[in-house]
Amino acid sequence: MAEAFGLYTHQRNNRIRSNVLIAGLFLLVYVMTWGLLLIAFGYGGVPYGRSAFGEASRIFRSWFPLITAGTMLWVFIGFRVNVALIGAVTGAKGIAREDNPKLYRMLENLCISRGLTMPKLAIVENDALNAFASGVNDKQFTVTVTSGLLAQLNDAEVEAVLAHELTHIRNGDVKLMVVAVVIAGVISFIGELVFRGFGRSRIRFSSNDSKKGNAIAVVVGIAVIAISWLLAVLIRLSLSRSREYLADAGAVELTKNPDAMISALLKIAGRADIDGVPSGVMDMCFENDPDDFADLFSTHPSVTKRVQALVETAGGRMPAMPPHPPKIAERPDLPSMVEASVHHDMGAARGPWQRPPAG
Repeated sequence: MAEAFGLYTHQRNNRIRSNVLIAGLFLLVYVMTWGLLLIAFGYGGVPYGRSAFGEASRIFRSWFPLITAGTMLWVFIGFRVNVALIGAVTGAKGIAREDNPKLYRMLENLCISRGLTMPKLAIVENDALNAFASGVNDKQFTVTVTSGLLAQLNDAEVEAVLAHELTHIRNGDVKLMVVAVVIAGVISFIGELVFRGFGRSRIRFSSNDSKKGNAIAVVVGIAVIAISWLLAVLIRLSLSRSREYLADAGAVELTKNPDAMISALLKIAGRADIDGVPSGVMDMCFENDPDDFADLFSTHPSVTKRVQALVETAGGRMPAMPPHPPKIAERPDLPSMVEASVHHDMGAARGPWQRPPAG
């Protein structure tokens, strides 16, 4: 019962987070628009006797309905075309049963075993070993895998990865990530444009009170946009890493094969980065290669921790000879790191889908 309770709590929390993130998008857009108006009036000047702050606030109030409508339109577009947008930036191509019968049958059997709607399938022609799910409803849900993943993993390992992505769909993680990408994407895009523009200009203060006030408005506007940009990034970082542990656990529940998930993780580690794909999309992937200091700011737990959780809570076993393809030479320490962490008592290392034993 503890496992079911954890799963349903996670699903409910995802629905709540999705609504909060959408509300956060509106708030950040409002704040960023006000910051842009401050910059515009600070640079462009205002009629004599008026301040840039006053003019920016007046225009903001009059534009408020348009800003709200524009943001609603952006959310609507993001929800309707997110799969196409993600496909465009990754180069994913949809496939039918006849294109890859074995892969299609694997996913179909997993869906039948749990009475789930069959998502669409797509492949990215890339040597990286990765996969991700996209979409916000049953008509859109798509599981995408790389050609490198299919080439390097055996059938049991591919099935484990498919089950992991299917669990993300089942748990509501995919919709949450799409919302986060929509939010972070629009704010980050505007923020980057602004700061690129100001990287080529200088702000000077004047002894003239009017010009000095305008310069201060520009500085405040830049600060507001910078804060909005930072908050947009923090939205992504606020997504709980527990979703990956739960997806790993859900995959084991579907396949009854924790060893295949462990083997897949070890093969994928260090080879997951898809060149040219935005970081927001990489956050949606099976693995996002966190390591060292960057692990503090990653949306994924490390492979070491995921393997450890599978060994300690799902009955998984480390392979006698851990799969270690030639291209993973840049991470020669990984197998020893995993083995060390498995035998090291960390107290709280138990997977988030289980409660600690009583007493």
